Amino acid sequence: MKKQNSIAKLVSSKLVSTDGLQHAGYVAVAKTRAKVLKAVAYVIPIRRPMLFVGESSCDELCDMLINEGSTNVFIVTDAVLNKLGIPAKVTDYLDSKNISYKVYDGITPDPTFKVVEEGLRISVDAKCDSIIAIGGGSVIDAAKMIAMSQGNHCKPQQLIGILKARKPSVPLYCVPTTAGTGSEATLGAVVSDDKTHQKALSIDPRMVPLAAAIDPVIMKGMPAHITADTGIDVLTHALEAWMSANASVETDYYAASAVKSVMQNLPIVYKDGGNLKAREAMGIAAHYGGIAFNKAGLGYVHAIAHQLGAYYSIPHGRANAIVLPYVLDVNRQASRKRLAELARKTGMVKDGQAGKSNAVIADHLIAQVRELIATLNIDPTVKDMKTTDFDSIAKAAAKEVSDTYAVPTYLSASEIKDILMKIKQASEDAAGTDAKSDKVA
Repeated sequence: MKKQNSIAKLVSSKLVSTDGLQHAGYVAVAKTRAKVLKAVAYVIPIRRPMLFVGESSCDELCDMLINEGSTNVFIVTDAVLNKLGIPAKVTDYLDSKNISYKVYDGITPDPTFKVVEEGLRISVDAKCDSIIAIGGGSVIDAAKMIAMSQGNHCKPQQLIGILKARKPSVPLYCVPTTAGTGSEATLGAVVSDDKTHQKALSIDPRMVPLAAAIDPVIMKGMPAHITADTGIDVLTHALEAWMSANASVETDYYAASAVKSVMQNLPIVYKDGGNLKAREAMGIAAHYGGIAFNKAGLGYVHAIAHQLGAYYSIPHGRANAIVLPYVLDVNRQASRKRLAELARKTGMVKDGQAGKSNAVIADHLIAQVRELIATLNIDPTVKDMKTTDFDSIAKAAAKEVSDTYAVPTYLSASEIKDILMKIKQASEDAAGTDAKSDKVA
C-alpha cells in the first residue's frame, strides 16, 4: 500500500502549469510523467477480466457470479436499454436460478456524480453483494464507480485521481452492449461534474471487472450510426496505443489485432447489423483495444475529442472520428515506421506496395482510415465552433496528455489550435456546400 501511495503521489502531482504553456518545459515534464506511468503499469499488476464470448455468454457470466457466492445482484443500465428489454437476457436467467436482483436504469450519457450517488444509495439500501453493468461505456463507468464506492464505503468524489481506493470494489461483472469503449477491460472510469460537466477520471487496477460477456445477440440491435461511432472509438484506442511511447510487445499484439478486426468487420456490421459473426468480432476488438490502452495509454485524439464533447456536445466516438485523421497527419513523421509496421502486420499493405518506403505505406494506412470514416457516413463537422474556445480547449487537451499519455509527438498549444482551426474550416466549408446544394434543389 505504501508503494502504491508513493507512486500515486508522483503520478498525480502537478507537473505542468496550464498558464501559458512553455513548450520545451511541457515536453520535458510530460516525458517524465510518461516514464512514471510506464513504471506504474509494470509495477502494479492489472488483472484481466474473465471473458465469455458468444450467444450463451450472459448465462456463463451469471453462473460465474453465482459460483462466487453472489445472492443479491445490483443491475446497472440505462432507461432506453431497459425499455427495449435488453437486461431481460440476464434477469430471466437470474430468475431461473432464484437469484435476487435490483435494477437501476438511471444512467445517463456522460454520467454525473449525482447519477452515480443515486445508484450507490439504491445498491447499499438493497444490500446488494455484486453488480452487473449492462450497457455502453457510460453505464460501465458508472457501475465501476458505484462498485468501488460501495466497496470502500466512500463517496465517488473521493475516488477521483490515481489509486485513491483502499479496499477492493464490490464484485463487478459487465455485459457491454456496444463495441466501443472497451471499458469492461480497463482500470479507469470517467464521471462528469454536475455543474460544469467537465470529466473527472478515477484510475485503479481494482476497478477492472471480474468478468465480461461479449454477446453478439445483445449488440445486433445497435443502430448503424452508433455502430459506426463506437467502432471508430475502438480503432482510435488501438491506433493510439500502437503509437504510444509506452507500447510493448504485449500491447502491440492487442492493438494490432483490434485494428485488423475493425478494418475488416466494421464495414460489415455497419451495413448488416444482424451479422452475428462480425458483431462478435467487433466486441472482441473493443475488448482488445481496452487491454492495449490500459498499459500503453491514448493520445491527442482522445484529449481533443474529450473537449469537443464537453464544449459542443458531440458523441465521443464521432468526436474521435473527426479528430483522428488530423492527429494521424501530425504524427506521420514521428510514427511513419510504426504505422508502416502496423500496416504490414494487419494486411493493410496492398498489392504492389510491399517494397515501398515506410513513409508511403504509412500514408496509405492513414488514407485507409479516412476512407473507412467516409464509408461509415460519419459527420466530420462541428457546428458553431468558436475560436474564443480554442485557448481553453488546447490547454485542457495538453494537460490531459501531459497527465496521462505517452505520445509520439508532443504538440504545443498553437499546434493543437491549428488542428481545431482545420476542423472549424472543414466544418464551415461543408456547411457552405450543403447550403448551395439546398438552393439548387
